Amino acid sequence: MASTADALVALLPLATIAFLMVGRYWPATRAMPVAWLVAVGAGVVGWGMSARWIAAASIVGFITAANILYIVFGAILLLYTLKRTGAFDVINQGFASVSEDRRVQVVLLVFLMGSFIEAAAGFGTPAAIVGPLLVGLGFPPLAAVVVALTGNLMAITFGAVGTPLIIGMIDVFGSVDTVSSAVSAQGLTIEAWVAEIAVWAATYHVVVGIVLPFIGVAMMTRFFGEERSIKPALEVLPLTLFAWASFAVPYWLTAYFLGPEFPGLIGAMVGLFVTVGVLKAGFFHPDEEWDFGPQEAWPDHWIGDIQPGEGGVAAGTSGDGSVTADGGAVQMPLWKAWMPYALVAVLLVVTRVYDPVNAFVTQDLFTLAWTDILGTGLGDSFAVLYLPGAVFVAVHLLTIPLHDMRTDEITAAWSETIEKVTPAVVALLFAVATVQIMLQSGTATGTDSMLIVLSDGMASLAGGVYPFFAAYVGAFGAFLAGSNTVSDILFGTFQYGVADQIGTSKTLMLGAQAVGGAIGNLIAVHNVVAALAVVGLVGEEGRVIRLELIPLVYYGTATGLLTLVFSYVLFPGVF
Repeated sequence: MASTADALVALLPLATIAFLMVGRYWPATRAMPVAWLVAVGAGVVGWGMSARWIAAASIVGFITAANILYIVFGAILLLYTLKRTGAFDVINQGFASVSEDRRVQVVLLVFLMGSFIEAAAGFGTPAAIVGPLLVGLGFPPLAAVVVALTGNLMAITFGAVGTPLIIGMIDVFGSVDTVSSAVSAQGLTIEAWVAEIAVWAATYHVVVGIVLPFIGVAMMTRFFGEERSIKPALEVLPLTLFAWASFAVPYWLTAYFLGPEFPGLIGAMVGLFVTVGVLKAGFFHPDEEWDFGPQEAWPDHWIGDIQPGEGGVAAGTSGDGSVTADGGAVQMPLWKAWMPYALVAVLLVVTRVYDPVNAFVTQDLFTLAWTDILGTGLGDSFAVLYLPGAVFVAVHLLTIPLHDMRTDEITAAWSETIEKVTPAVVALLFAVATVQIMLQSGTATGTDSMLIVLSDGMASLAGGVYPFFAAYVGAFGAFLAGSNTVSDILFGTFQYGVADQIGTSKTLMLGAQAVGGAIGNLIAVHNVVAALAVVGLVGEEGRVIRLELIPLVYYGTATGLLTLVFSYVLFPGVF
């Protein structure tokens, strides 16, 4: 059993992140390098790690971060490509034309479209995209940010085509001998086990998320409606439940049959198609349209530098529902606007489930691998063609002729992508390197690692009720880092260790961790700042975070209770 002093030393890197980012409001780009230095100090002084092991663990972290950045870059590149060609305006107008009712627009644009963007791109993109769309339709900017942050929780766990689970768990657990050995003893590979975790995470989301579309609408009517009541939200409860079901059924089935990459993507695509089709057929429309009160009655803090649109038809659209691209000369049909994302879905499925293609893209020729780094036995790789980043970049290249992109549009898309991704580079490199030092501190010295020591301490404090707090721990990680992926990297092994110590299901615990990482995105500081910045409301972070605590507490508590019931009553035999 580790001493209290060991536990305090092990806690130092995480405490540094919390203090600098929460207490001092440092951005992750400044806080994470400092946390890495603290982890180096803890490894050398507290654990006796050599400089060679510190360097090797950091290199593994850098390679893992490069995998994440590749996916993020490709996803955001495609997103900005579609914004430049006008395709995103076309897609938005397709939803805006269905109904003028703000409640219906929240269900379509925030819950379903936001979930699609999260599943395709992830990393805080939905609120930064959906928020301005809502403002263009006439929403108060503050209301747009609050509901945009709330609506896509179910997709975040599987965001950026499964990056939180693929990178945050598969890559990390594969580098931890104690975890990989225990999983192998169950007759499973790490990939197969994480696929099971994905199914349980989807199960938590499906049960707890049944009211998620309703919560988004209710927060809008309660805090931004003239009535200041949830009664208008109750009038569209049947629609919110139908939208949830149309998303949740394919979402869960995809997690079960295809794994962690596609649940959000396929769930959102099917949900959009079904819900829009039913609405166009005349079902689930409320008796009376609901709108915000007159703009002159809105409080000053609802509006910043960007004025809301007039509502109805989105900016850049023509009266017949078609939308012109940036050049203003070409009108784009809806199928053409959606085609790039359809190609993404097809290529991702083909490269994962069709064996000849899978064998081609995963061959050694297209994989950059470093084994036995600095003689430590550690290693990692970068699969150039297999990672989803390759699919996104390929579809971007196909979109250039498909959407007749001009050179200046291509240049702008790349410039905007680089500008968006660059701030994440330093933060991710040092965040993942910090965790790798904590993970490898045990292997380097033949003792329990820092995270195992922390797990032992948490297990002793919380005992058998710890599963209730698992989702909140995941949320704390995402709050610190602004990323479900980084939360899984930070706390995945920690949650595994606690489950092992108290004798409960590791799979169920990590499913709760995956859900918690999604919850924390509601209040992740840089997500909130980014969402406010694009609607001209920087400075209202505290107000937004206070409101987002409402869905966070509901989701965290409900997931915690479900984890307890699953772990001790319904499924106690799950590994």
